[in-house]
Amino acid sequence: MNIIYMHTHDTGRFIEPYGYNVPTPNLMNLAREGVLFRHAYCAGPTCSPSRSALLTGMTPHSAGMFGLAHRGFQMNDYSKHIVQFLNSNGFKTVLCGIQHEAPSSEMIGYDQVLDDQNYHMDDYDKDWTEWDLSRARMVARYIKESDKSPFFLSFGMFNTHREFPLVSDTVNPNYVLPPHPLHDNHDNRVEMARFISSAKVVDQCVGIVLEALKESGREDDTLLIFTTDHGLAFPLMKCNLFDTGIGVSLIFKFPGDPQIGRVTDALVSHLDIFPTICDMVSIDKPEWLQGKSLLPILKNQSDQIRTEVFSEVTYHAAYEPMRCIRTERYKLIKLFDDDTNIVPANIDDSLSKDFLLKNGYLRTNRDREMLFDLYLDPVERINLINDKNYKDVYQELSSKLHQWMLDTNDPLLEGPVEKPAGARVNTKSALGPQSGVYAE
Repeated sequence: MNIIYMHTHDTGRFIEPYGYNVPTPNLMNLAREGVLFRHAYCAGPTCSPSRSALLTGMTPHSAGMFGLAHRGFQMNDYSKHIVQFLNSNGFKTVLCGIQHEAPSSEMIGYDQVLDDQNYHMDDYDKDWTEWDLSRARMVARYIKESDKSPFFLSFGMFNTHREFPLVSDTVNPNYVLPPHPLHDNHDNRVEMARFISSAKVVDQCVGIVLEALKESGREDDTLLIFTTDHGLAFPLMKCNLFDTGIGVSLIFKFPGDPQIGRVTDALVSHLDIFPTICDMVSIDKPEWLQGKSLLPILKNQSDQIRTEVFSEVTYHAAYEPMRCIRTERYKLIKLFDDDTNIVPANIDDSLSKDFLLKNGYLRTNRDREMLFDLYLDPVERINLINDKNYKDVYQELSSKLHQWMLDTNDPLLEGPVEKPAGARVNTKSALGPQSGVYAE
């Protein structure tokens, strides 16, 4: 069996299969032919930690990825990357497009890289639309021309990362609703229209790959996985532990699936993808995995495989240590820094950010602990940390979160996590990631 792993930047669940007015017909077709996970969550809502967790099956801190790869962070041991694991188990491993879990693709160990990897994550002037489409065509050509030996192909798209493309002719900002919890104003509508235009590029790329699979006759021996790293690059989303930050798209399509077009409400983590791949291709799981196989859900043998998921932030552009536990009904978020002020450097520069800063966002403060009842407050705005009716819930979640940190050797339990030598990290007071204001 072949494996094609298609992944985007900063998309969250804002695609058509999740009910949003974001026309993505190819992703809709993929969902109709596969299994859609409504409650999938990343292990860290910032780019490199999220991807490192997915591709090692370990929490970001267990993998040693505390910040951004292009800013000087890297994993402890790349031999635990799924690419090297599959290399040693008879798969040819292929990369095309974005990877963001290593400073260079050579560190990961792919057998073949289809493109020249001529990109930098801070290059906001590049034509990322054509860049992604050209990589999709490379993937399609590889699928059609490759021999019959099993392969793992990672196709990484830059979209829907900022800077978004200009608004498509088919998207009218006047009739677009900004994503919750952003204010509905003209600038935010325009930005969301540009996001939708970016998502349409993703969909075109997915369509090119799906068509190549059909034309090549390899559709019946290929496992397809589509996901993203975390939530949208808007305030209160990316780099936040609210569901708007940690909620991700996840679609599986696999040969011989009798349950096509199924939607599941199972609570799942990106950590569960590596062990699932092992089960799907009948390979013994490596001992370091911390996730659980999704196979019982994919084969409709079980409704749930876990009762909670965990997620974390340590560094993004700046230091902002926090951890969370989420069950079906409740979430507990803990901040691990005495300074609980908003960290503007960890919010991508945008019109939506400018609006918040202009109107006093930096004067707001956060509680060090936040407890939410997601049944009664799905938008996570009512902190129940001091509500005596939720005392037992708090104690249970706090205990589980602490035990998880112990079990996974989270260094945050010992105090602040230092950045590696040479890493480029903004100060917490820097107004943006591109401000040029960096910590010593």
